Amino acid sequence: MTIELIQGDITVLHVDAIVNAANSSLMGGGGVDGAIHRAGGKAILEECMQIRNRQGKCRTGEAVITTAGNMPSKNVIHTVGPIWNGHTKQDQKLENCYINSIQLALKHGLRTIAFPNISTGVYRFPKKRAAQIAINTVKHFEDREDLDQVIFVCFDQENFEIYQGILSSYGDQTTF
Repeated sequence: MTIELIQGDITVLHVDAIVNAANSSLMGGGGVDGAIHRAGGKAILEECMQIRNRQGKCRTGEAVITTAGNMPSKNVIHTVGPIWNGHTKQDQKLENCYINSIQLALKHGLRTIAFPNISTGVYRFPKKRAAQIAINTVKHFEDREDLDQVIFVCFDQENFEIYQGILSSYGDQTTF
């Protein structure tokens, strides 16, 4: 498995799955969630509504999968990150977002996956802490050999520099 870091727009990537930092309603919102719903079109919303009808809302740390609609990726994995409240128990919930997203990708035979910076926007999770959790979770994922590529996609320069600093300390199989 290789890990790549880029700064840019997750909705334009040609990967098996992009991850959406969704809200529990799965009905779209702001930030990356809104961008994915806009770029993917109504097919994503329709599948999200079917999921909601089947199981209700998506709980924090869980993940569900839909089509990518009009985007070049094959699928969107929607995961609900924790809202930061200053307690370290939120760390496990954020870790679960990455674990459950990867497990869902593998369950569907997907080998390339792109993650945004989950929970670091309006959910206010500290950016450096979130980056460390994301990278450590991916690096230590039990079945990581079943993945070909994980891409961390940072929308802003601040997150990009944080991820770059942490990934540089590992030095192996990482490209920027």
